[in-house]
Parts: sequence; C-alpha cells; structure tokens
Amino acid sequence: MVVFAISSLASIFAIMNPIANVPIFMVLTANQSQAKQRILARRSVLVAFLIVLFFAILGPSILSFLGITLDAFRIAGGILLFSIASNLLQGKSSHVHHPTPDEHAENLEKDDVAIVPLATPILAGPGTITTVMALSSGYTSAFTGTLLVMLAFSTVLLITFLLFYHAPWVRQRLSQTTINLITRMMGLLLTVIAVQMASTG
Repeated sequence: MVVFAISSLASIFAIMNPIANVPIFMVLTANQSQAKQRILARRSVLVAFLIVLFFAILGPSILSFLGITLDAFRIAGGILLFSIASNLLQGKSSHVHHPTPDEHAENLEKDDVAIVPLATPILAGPGTITTVMALSSGYTSAFTGTLLVMLAFSTVLLITFLLFYHAPWVRQRLSQTTINLITRMMGLLLTVIAVQMASTG
C-alpha cells in the first residue's frame, strides 16, 4: 500500500510538474493584485480537485457504458503520457496540458483564469485525469486505490497551491535553466511510467 501510494505520488507529480507551472501562473495573473492572485490560486486548485474527483469516481462507469475496457484505457493512457513525456524531455510544454499560443493570448485578456486554463487543462488536463484513473484501476481494491490516488493528487495540489501562493518568491529563486532541468527530469520519469502503464494494460 505504501509503495503504491508513493508510486502514485511520483506519477502525478511528474505529469503535473508544479514547479514548471509557476511561471505560467505568473504570466496569466500578471495584471492582478497579489490578493487576487492568491484567490485565483485557491480557486484553480479547488476546481482541479473536483474535476479529477469526478473522473476518479465515475470514470470507470463511463468507460464501461462506452464499452471500453480498463486494459484498453491503460494502453491509450500510456501512449498519451509517452507523447507528453517526449515533449518534456525536449524541454517543451505539451499542448495537451498547456494552451496553444492563440489560446494563451486569449486567456491573458480574461479577468478570471482560475478555471480555464489553470484548473483545466493545466492542472487537471487529459494526462492527469488519465493517470489518476489508470492508477486507481490498477490497485487490488478499487475503493482503496481511488482513495490512495486521490490522496496523492491532493498532496500534489497542496504543493501546487503553495507554489502559486508564493509564486513571486519562488520565481526569484528558480532560473529558467533550473526549471528546464526539472522539466526534463519529470519527462524521463513520465516516460518510464508511460511504458509501464501501457505494458500493464
């Protein structure tokens, strides 16, 4: 159980990459006061939690209704994660989790970016949702698996919230080179997770 919990935490941390999201958060909230930025940080994390919780609980039922097996879902999830990992290894952000330049420009004009793009797709994007569902279904007990994975996801969300809450302080202490290095390390870890997920399916 402990090994599964730690593995889930590492997997979710790698796919979400909270540290690399700090500069994105700062750009999207650049025109806001610090108080407003912290409200947006809180709201984005809460909405991301609710989105992932919805899919963690109802996801298997939705797949069953559509006639999709969990094995097929794990294989598809592994392929998706491998695609994201490839971009991270090259120091690029994946459009699966991050907006395109056109979407980014549109988002900058919004006063409230907490739900789109922060909560989704940045925090609770397809990769995160797929990872949570695949991990939950891979444990012997579906209920315990979902509970442990959601606990791991909540831990990463807490880390993300603290980083967003103190974003200016964090950004001053992290160079772009450091962020790129962390991104590539997360990409390497995610590649291993993707291959394991696909082979298990």
